[in-house]
Amino acid sequence: MKYIKNTLNFQVQEPTVVTLGKFDGLHRGHDKLMHALLQYKEAHQVASVAFTFDIPPRNKVDDVASKVLTTNEEKEYIFGTSGIDYLIECPFTTEVMCMEPKDFIAWISKSLCMKCVVVGDDFHFGHNRAGDYRTLMEYEKEYGYKTIVVEKMKDNNRDISSTYVREEIAAGNLRKANELLGYHYFIKSDVVHGKKLGRTIGVPTINMVLPENKLLPPNGVYVTEVNVDGMSYVGVTNVGCKPTVSDSNMIGVETYILDFEKMVYGDSIVVSFVEFIRPERKFSSVEELKNQLQKDISDAKRFYATYYKNIT
Repeated sequence: MKYIKNTLNFQVQEPTVVTLGKFDGLHRGHDKLMHALLQYKEAHQVASVAFTFDIPPRNKVDDVASKVLTTNEEKEYIFGTSGIDYLIECPFTTEVMCMEPKDFIAWISKSLCMKCVVVGDDFHFGHNRAGDYRTLMEYEKEYGYKTIVVEKMKDNNRDISSTYVREEIAAGNLRKANELLGYHYFIKSDVVHGKKLGRTIGVPTINMVLPENKLLPPNGVYVTEVNVDGMSYVGVTNVGCKPTVSDSNMIGVETYILDFEKMVYGDSIVVSFVEFIRPERKFSSVEELKNQLQKDISDAKRFYATYYKNIT
């Protein structure tokens, strides 16, 4: 996959089928778009393009700093496994924000050599969200492309959307969120140096610092699956401020990886949230914390023994 970002002067020289959207989370609803995109790609032997923006448009339009399911780095990672040929991460500048729908169509159809566009039935674009799939259909002949409209996927009569997933994660309903996503909610980040307190109690952890706009599940301890250099390991992850050993209110993410001894400082790893274990709490002593962590590790092992047994 070719990843194009930080420019409005993107150019694709070969015929393409394009899908447009925010794609926050790339959930099961987005899977329908991707299926239609790749189906057209194979049938017509064209390149596939996912077009998105570098920030959620609402952040600039409404001046709202909203949380995201996937950071730009995570979006690149997940799209990289989807089978598309190009990911265009377009800067959402004032010029783009104020672009009228027809001008936007003229721009991307030429820049992306677009022969087909795939969008959801609730897709809007252009200044004041004035354009929708009907607008795309209106200009098909003028700009030489076909429009494919995909109906929203539903869950219990509710549209599967990024908003729905965010609500479930924020509420701590991890299983439901993972069901809507079609995969385990994850974070991807470089490993940074922490205070190394875990080493002193026999539970060395890796620390990750996430952008402020990344949505995290509620503070607590989770069973996770950790991907390091293409290998998967069972993990126990704490989301929170570690009240037993710190007075800081800064939220962080640290993970103990079972049966793992490598040094991975500076490496980019993926931590996927599988199951909630317990809320974060302050213990009366470090020894009590140590005992609880050993119990958390045992709980994680038991969970995975049952989990893998049930899915095989």
